[in-house]
Amino acid sequence: MKNREQNSTIIGVDLGGTNIRSGKIQNGEIVHESSIRVPENGQNKEAVIKAIKNTIADVYDQNVAAIGVGVPSLVNRHSGIVYDVQNIPSWKMVNLKEILENIFDVPVFIDNDANCFALGEKVYGKGRGYDDFVGITLGTGFGAGIIKNGRLMDDANCCSGEFGSVPYLDKTLEDYCSGKFFAQNFQKTGEEIYHLAMQGNKEALEALEQIGYHIANAIKIVLFTVDPKLIIFGGSVAKAHEFFKNTMINELKKFPYQHVIHKLQLEFSEIKHSAILGAGALCFNNIPQFAEI
Repeated sequence: MKNREQNSTIIGVDLGGTNIRSGKIQNGEIVHESSIRVPENGQNKEAVIKAIKNTIADVYDQNVAAIGVGVPSLVNRHSGIVYDVQNIPSWKMVNLKEILENIFDVPVFIDNDANCFALGEKVYGKGRGYDDFVGITLGTGFGAGIIKNGRLMDDANCCSGEFGSVPYLDKTLEDYCSGKFFAQNFQKTGEEIYHLAMQGNKEALEALEQIGYHIANAIKIVLFTVDPKLIIFGGSVAKAHEFFKNTMINELKKFPYQHVIHKLQLEFSEIKHSAILGAGALCFNNIPQFAEI
């Protein structure tokens, strides 16, 4: 494999349930981007692999030093095998790292998309300067990545940070702290709720106040589990934080250890194209020579 670790050009790939997006990143900026819909609704394993290869090839050149890929699933980080990708039913077990390294002849790093979000904030966003924080994505689902000692937490099965699957009330945290909450209880998407709230719609405002209460309870679970100095929120639902932040903070006043709450910092991501940049940041987490770029 070619030795290009000193080069600052990398590629980030976001494998979503609907679209595959790749971006060439130079000095923290996406300079070239390619996007394609997931073919055949993810029913054909080889067609999806070909689509990923094509989007990378669209932005690839000989200066690329490494590729990072974020996927909505569990990953064996060392082997690069991806398991049971959400919304891509044909992907039960895919050795994506080996496939892409054989094609492009550069190191490839793969991780869960929520972990990529946290790492992206560490490298490019509000996590810079912090060695201990949690990045939480509030979108279609609820995901989280944990940064400890300046690096993405290493674990046995890529399961740390899956707070959305924690049982909560009659379902899980994800059912109450993501777009699922609006779909199940108000028959609307998070984007529709947000736009209605901007217009002063009473039902939408009440819906966002309710989700603020549930997100506060999710934060309590994170505090008891990980005890971070900082939590950074991202995702489509987080964009409506102006309507749920006060409710969230008021509920946090019920946390039994208030000195923890007083020290805790809550931030909302301002990174554009965070999924691509976060995937690209995997290169920084895995190649020591990139640390100062």
